[in-house]
Amino acid sequence: MKLSPITLFMFRDSDGFASIISQALHPNPSSSFTPIEESFELSLEDYGIKDHKASGIVLHYVDNHGIYKVSIVLMQHYEPPVLACALNEVLNKIAGGDPSSIPTLLVPFLVESSKVKGYSKSLRSDESRALTFGIQIGHTTDIMQTLLKKTQETPSSLQIQQENFACFLHFVRVMKLPTFFLIGQSSTKQHEAICEIGDILASSTGLQFSEEKVIWNPKKTSRESKEPWRDLYG
Repeated sequence: MKLSPITLFMFRDSDGFASIISQALHPNPSSSFTPIEESFELSLEDYGIKDHKASGIVLHYVDNHGIYKVSIVLMQHYEPPVLACALNEVLNKIAGGDPSSIPTLLVPFLVESSKVKGYSKSLRSDESRALTFGIQIGHTTDIMQTLLKKTQETPSSLQIQQENFACFLHFVRVMKLPTFFLIGQSSTKQHEAICEIGDILASSTGLQFSEEKVIWNPKKTSRESKEPWRDLYG
């Protein structure tokens, strides 16, 4: 799977977070970036799964020399246990290429505040800037150093109890893929949290982020919902 050195990776969740981020990010009008879109569909039959495939789309931004500068992977959303199989297949395709061309993955998540444990500070109503935590996995790259300066240091006690995040974290640790997670909290400042993540990504990748394109209407879910597969990933 050909990707840019800097690659954003998101799941196409039902709340629309990935779609909002990908649509609001765009090249600077003065840049020479040209968008190229392609799709992927990978068989999961090796896992005994015949009725699903690991699928999604990839949007590349290419300069006037044909060099891939930034890629955005939008992977289809899956429920466990298909989630682990599909994500493993896609990440294996990324990790299995030429070691010199393995990208740094930037993986943003918007997580319900109730699923963020071990951090007591909450966003006050008079604070305009939402907190975005940064988590680095693998060897340090230039863009990781930039992102570390723009995100909140993650406390060692922090626990994020979200299925997609836990699964992704497990695999990139095992595969030793250079990855930087950006974690925003979905609370009373949801719009600000999305814009903060978008602004950080834009300023770090050479793209622009249009806040006016952010329209956030998440589906309401029960606080009692459980994720029984979470313990599989440590």
